[in-house]
Amino acid sequence: MSDLQALKEKLLTEVTGAGDEAAIEAVRVNALGKKGSISELLKTLGTMSPEERQTRGAAINALKTDVFDAITARKSALKDAAIAERLARETVDISLPVRSSPAERGRIHPISQIIDEITAIFADMGFSIAEGPDIETDYYNFTALNFPEGHPAREMHDTFFFNPDENGERKVLRTHTSPVQVRTMEAQKPPIRIIIPGKTYRQDSDATHSPMFHQVEGLVVDTKSNVANMRWILEEFCKAFFEVDDVTMRFRPSFFPFTEPSFEVDIQCDRSSGPIVKFGEGTDWMEILGCGMVHPNVLRAGGLDPDVYQGFAWGMGLDRIAMLKYGMPDLRNFFDADVRWMSHYGFRPLDMPTLFGGLSA
Repeated sequence: MSDLQALKEKLLTEVTGAGDEAAIEAVRVNALGKKGSISELLKTLGTMSPEERQTRGAAINALKTDVFDAITARKSALKDAAIAERLARETVDISLPVRSSPAERGRIHPISQIIDEITAIFADMGFSIAEGPDIETDYYNFTALNFPEGHPAREMHDTFFFNPDENGERKVLRTHTSPVQVRTMEAQKPPIRIIIPGKTYRQDSDATHSPMFHQVEGLVVDTKSNVANMRWILEEFCKAFFEVDDVTMRFRPSFFPFTEPSFEVDIQCDRSSGPIVKFGEGTDWMEILGCGMVHPNVLRAGGLDPDVYQGFAWGMGLDRIAMLKYGMPDLRNFFDADVRWMSHYGFRPLDMPTLFGGLSA
């Protein structure tokens, strides 16, 4: 039995010398695994006589039990030591504030918030949302909107043109969301009441302009719509959006190819507080949007008879009115993906704007 005794002493020494759970597992595999030293001894019992097997088998099983017990005890001790070491290393300072959840840390981008606010306002007036492609044809972006050939807006310095396709047609990144007006008139019979929020693209970049920016346009088409209806809608929108009881607006004659007559709309305000503009008070004026009655040529392009139907439309920059409402000084910050800026100007994700609860409550 000297060989079994020597093996036992060797294995117990390895068990005692194991310094961590991985090491003790390696000792277990080498001793008791399928090809371990004790397992190999058990395989030899089949070649022995019954008398030898009785004596030798008992001794090997005793060795197996002793080694197994030693491994189990050592593994338990190492596990306890590992837990104690981890607890000592991973101390928790209970005086630190609790970390807020991702839902509390996250913020909604101001543009997304503004779109939700505008949607809530116009939905209450019975408007629906319409959308269209960012990549448009020359027809929908210019021709159908009564832009004549040679109009400055068609020039390369204003518009992002794609390379000509196999038919020689050059598509563009839409310069306004107005093409959706024509697409809607083609697909839907009046009465039409839609707003069109979306991205637009022009070659311009400074503190108040960006090559990619956001617009929202509105369109109403029926048999009796008029300028008075449009003025009422815009006044109600401004009161709800800027959250004031009253606004004073003035309509100045202007020119847009797709409306006739056309107007620039100014709203009374107070600019004495720096970047924060107060609406509904003061003696200053600020232009916020353009509007007008839909040009008969645009109605015809949409498949409608201008002798039967008439409508009005308006458009404004979402980024610009967000800057006005929330006192943001530089448009370029909207696109910088700066977490610090988002943390300051962003909105809590679960605070959805409603007319009842307050748009920016």
